[in-house]
Amino acid sequence: MSGRLALLARPWRDRVDAAVAFLTARGFAGDVGVILGSGLGNFVDRIADARVAPYGEIPGYHATSVAAHQGRLVGGIAAGVRTVAMQGRLHPYEGLAPADLLLPTAVLACLGVRAVVVTNAAGGLNRFYAPGDLMVIRDQIDLHWDDPLRGLLADPLGAAGRVVGRVPPPAHLYDPALASALAAAAARAGVPVHQGVYASMWGPTYETKAEIGLLRRAGCDAVGMSTAAEVALLSALGVAVAGLSCITNPARETGQPELSHQDVVAVGARVRERVAAVLLAVLGDLA
Repeated sequence: MSGRLALLARPWRDRVDAAVAFLTARGFAGDVGVILGSGLGNFVDRIADARVAPYGEIPGYHATSVAAHQGRLVGGIAAGVRTVAMQGRLHPYEGLAPADLLLPTAVLACLGVRAVVVTNAAGGLNRFYAPGDLMVIRDQIDLHWDDPLRGLLADPLGAAGRVVGRVPPPAHLYDPALASALAAAAARAGVPVHQGVYASMWGPTYETKAEIGLLRRAGCDAVGMSTAAEVALLSALGVAVAGLSCITNPARETGQPELSHQDVVAVGARVRERVAAVLLAVLGDLA
C-alpha cells in the first residue's frame, strides 16, 4: 500500500485502491498531475505517448455531467515530464457525496505525482481583472461551510490531535514556491498573470450582486464553483499544489450582465492556448 493510500479511511481507501490498481495496470503513472477546468481541456493534446481512460470505465468513478468537462484521465509525456491530466472534473453542485466527488483527486495523488497544477474558470472580483486574464492562486476561501474531508482520512486530527472536529490546516494550501514558479513560467511563456485569492461557492447559480460585494470585501479576487475541496485533499495527502484561474467574466455589484456556462466556456476556449503554454512552461519546474 502506498503511503498516501494509508492516509485514507476505509472503506474509501479500498475504492481508491481499486481505481489505482486499474490505472496502474494500464500504464498510468506520473510525476506531475494537472486538473483541467471548463474549456481548458486542450492541454491533453500536448501529451505524447498518451493513454486515455474515460471516467466511466474507471472503477468507482462518476462520469462528468457539465459541458466542456470531457471526463477522461490522460497520461503520458508533456514537456519531457511524466504527466497525468484530469480532462474535466466533478463539482459539488452535481449532488455527489464527497467520497464520490473527490475520488478522482485521491486517485491522482495515489498514482505517485509529486505536484499538481489545478486550473479553473472563475469570475473576476478584482476590478483590475478582465475576461481572459489568468490568475495564479495564492490562497483560497472555501464557502461551502462544510469539511469536505470529513470521514475520508484515517487520522483526521493528526498525531498530535490538536484540532477538534476539523482537519488541521497546513501552513500553505498552495505551495508558495510552486506559485512563484508558475508566475515565472508564465513570464517565460510571455503570458501576463495576476496573483490573488480564489473563493469557492456551491453553484450552479452565479453569485448575486450582494454576494459579489461580500466576496470583494473579504479580499477575494476571483470566484468559482470548484477547486477548494480538491486542494484541501491534495494538501492533506502531502501533494504540493499550484493553482491557475482563467478569468472568464467581470463580476459587478451593479449592472451585472447575464452570464451562462456557454459564456464561461467561450472565454476558456479563447485563452486555452495561453493556459497550455503556461502549463508546459512550468512542468519541468514541478517534476
